[in-house]
Amino acid sequence: MWNTFSKDEKGFTGLEAAIVLVAFVVVAAVFSYVMLGAGFYTTQKSQEVVHTGVQQASSSVELSGDVIARGNTTAANPADYSIDSITLCLQLTSGGSSVDMDKTLIVYSDPDTAPTELTLDDGFTISTKYNANTDNLIDRAEKFDVSIDTSSYGIGPYNEFQLEIKPPQGASYTIHRTAPGSISAIMTLV
Repeated sequence: MWNTFSKDEKGFTGLEAAIVLVAFVVVAAVFSYVMLGAGFYTTQKSQEVVHTGVQQASSSVELSGDVIARGNTTAANPADYSIDSITLCLQLTSGGSSVDMDKTLIVYSDPDTAPTELTLDDGFTISTKYNANTDNLIDRAEKFDVSIDTSSYGIGPYNEFQLEIKPPQGASYTIHRTAPGSISAIMTLV
């Protein structure tokens, strides 16, 4: 009779195993949730980086045509003639996104002049817009003629200079030119 009240642990062993199994499943579920969350977060950040990189790489400008210079030929000695302004025709690179000229900088430098930042209406102007709207955005299939006042830099014969066009997003575009040996009223700089 006492055998019916004796300790039989067969049922408890099965119950303990079930509790341990449920604990493993819960821990595995929490761990997988954390790992998936971290993976999704990393994927999202990687996607943002790729989109930002593509946007920055695709919004650049390039030259469309020649660099035209206008010379000051009023000095008595032709060796004292200088370039007063430079005109560039800018367009978007292939597949590029719009570039806001209001936020674009042009940096002028030469061997005798430290880099100088020029902004719209304070160093350069948009002389002609080849577009159908009135904004200062260079959109696809649009071109802008940009005139840069260089009269204060004294670009004389055989002087080298550099213009770096820096759009608000994207790569900058560098133009390196040398003034010809003979400055005339209108010149093409190669």
